[in-house]
Amino acid sequence: MAALIRRIISTTKAPAAIGPYSQAVVVDRTMYISGQLGMDPASGQLVEGGVQAQTRQALVNMGEILKAAGCGYENVVKTTVLLADMNDFTNVNNVYKQFFSTNYPARAAYQVAALPRGGLVEIEAVAVLGPLTDVS
Repeated sequence: MAALIRRIISTTKAPAAIGPYSQAVVVDRTMYISGQLGMDPASGQLVEGGVQAQTRQALVNMGEILKAAGCGYENVVKTTVLLADMNDFTNVNNVYKQFFSTNYPARAAYQVAALPRGGLVEIEAVAVLGPLTDVS
């Protein structure tokens, strides 16, 4: 059986990992993107402005990781949204739909006890590299 290729994706345009993990890993054509907080990549600090600002920054960070792998938001097929407070669900959705506007990825959302660095939201994703054709 032929071995599958594993490639680590890393970019300085997104925050560096704050633990022993990669920003993303590609195996074959599938990319697994680690959870992104609303952190400014330059300062390493959470952005100010509440859950909507943190959601926007988390998704911008995800976009930079996608670009580093040669793809974009349209390649994302699954996301998981972790919330410090489920009452922020609507506010997160209002930002989320600015990044994913058609052919939405599958998604799960959970309220968690706490997020790293006191974040309000964390978003992870699975993407498929290469061109995708949508069918009904």
